[in-house]
Amino acid sequence: MLIAFTLTPVGVGESFPDEIADAVAVIRECGLPYRSDSMYTMIEGEWDEVMDVVRRATEAVAARAPRVQLVLKADLWPGRPGLLDGKISTFEQHMADRGR
Repeated sequence: MLIAFTLTPVGVGESFPDEIADAVAVIRECGLPYRSDSMYTMIEGEWDEVMDVVRRATEAVAARAPRVQLVLKADLWPGRPGLLDGKISTFEQHMADRGR
């Protein structure tokens, strides 16, 4: 399973590095493969373990903000490990095969 999610603290102003830093600490310590960019964090693992990380990261932000918005997208592909990098590799190979 691959989860992409983003957390937005609401009611703490326009900049919220401390709130997000707490969530990032939870993600970094989870032990699951993950990748973060400027919009989302993606985590790969089994349903319960991934959702536990999302819950704990959300709770970390909620401890500092009066409201939290969570956007979550999931790719459920049972028996298919390596989605975090595999989907990108497959696409890049497809593009190479097309000469692009």
